[in-house]
Amino acid sequence: MENLTKQSFIEKVFDFENEKERNFKGEFPVIIDFWAPWCGPCKMIGPILEDLSKEFEGKVDIYKINVDDEYELAGSFGIRSIPTLLFIPVGGEPQMVTGALPKSAFEKIISEAFHI
Repeated sequence: MENLTKQSFIEKVFDFENEKERNFKGEFPVIIDFWAPWCGPCKMIGPILEDLSKEFEGKVDIYKINVDDEYELAGSFGIRSIPTLLFIPVGGEPQMVTGALPKSAFEKIISEAFHI
């Protein structure tokens, strides 16, 4: 699991500043966790995302974006509450989910959205 900055997001996911179309750059589907260190529900899903990053290594990339540090990036996606998770399939439409989810819900979304 990797923490993204605005620049690394542009390099690894898509260039939201210069491209009108979401030209996804990833090789694998992506889960992005918009979080903050003071957020209780964010702390609850942290270990779940760690487990999933190991379980789906080489199949799904999981990134974290600290909204306190990357407020411009969070604002560009309209993040108003955290945790907010962005699921980006390769060649498909991204889905956004707000709130802490149990591991089973993450696994269901990965299965349905990413076909894994």
